[in-house]
Amino acid sequence: MHTKHIETIYLAGGCFWGTEHYMKQQKGVCATRVGYALGKREGVIAPPPETVTYETVCAHSGHAETVEVVFDTEQTTLMQILQEFAYTIDPTSLGRQGMDIGIQYRTGIYWLEEAQGKIAAAFLEQLQTKYDRPVVVENLPLLQFVEAEEYHQQYLTKNPNGYCHINFEKIEKEKQHCVRPEDYKVMTKEEMQQNLTELQYLVTQRNATEPPFQNEYWQKTQPGIYVDITSGEPLFSSKDKFFSACGWPAFARPIDPNTINEYDDLTFGMVRTEVRSRVGNAHLGHVFDDGPAELGGLRYCINSASLRFIPKEDMEAAGYGAFLPYVEDNVQEKQ
Repeated sequence: MHTKHIETIYLAGGCFWGTEHYMKQQKGVCATRVGYALGKREGVIAPPPETVTYETVCAHSGHAETVEVVFDTEQTTLMQILQEFAYTIDPTSLGRQGMDIGIQYRTGIYWLEEAQGKIAAAFLEQLQTKYDRPVVVENLPLLQFVEAEEYHQQYLTKNPNGYCHINFEKIEKEKQHCVRPEDYKVMTKEEMQQNLTELQYLVTQRNATEPPFQNEYWQKTQPGIYVDITSGEPLFSSKDKFFSACGWPAFARPIDPNTINEYDDLTFGMVRTEVRSRVGNAHLGHVFDDGPAELGGLRYCINSASLRFIPKEDMEAAGYGAFLPYVEDNVQEKQ
């Protein structure tokens, strides 16, 4: 391994246990190390390294839990490293990743050379096009990196069942695109007003919530798929639908994770994760982590008013024949 092909970048993506475990598995990554980084800011002086500990960081010292990623530029590029990093974060969430909240869990790309900063800027500009909300990932020169305590290093390798905010299974599925966004087109506002009911419009465009137990699909078990009512983009399959006492349709997973965008929702004094459709940007509902464990543990709680159901026997004629493998014949209610 020639040192001239070795490059280092520092990535803050929430709890560094999961970020480190994910990044070390990527092609071309030679080494990873977790620590505490402070991006350079006006008027900020980095504290002496010996004073930086996990306890001081948790007490809001201003550091970010960060992973040092050393990679071989003959096997990968910084842009590819950042693209992998993006799978692990919600780039629109400020000071929170997963259930971890605090300044130490902010997201950031901290670099050693200006050329890296320019690549990071181009990457973040590209990433912004995928989101309606501002991308808040820091892009700063590295002021300080203090290696974390030994028990934090390679934590998930030493503790395979330890806490991790990253859903590795979901990331793998995100990389398998089965729904092409270019095949679907969202209605215009005028078309929505003409074709949607008042409730459908309020739910999808005004983030309203329909009444529980009094909606079209919450008990439906017929085989078929559920598509975005504003664009026709396939979202959920009856195969992944289960009975939930909440009174709304509940799904364990989307057909293609790329069709669902997730956002922090802090309304009504709660901390929730809102889900919206990709092409239509329609409000669908929320996702919770209290779903059946045997189905993956997630519960996508979705408004019927945001969906259109297409029975299995009509899917071919309706242009959804390619998604028949995602539907099973005998759908059972899953308690």
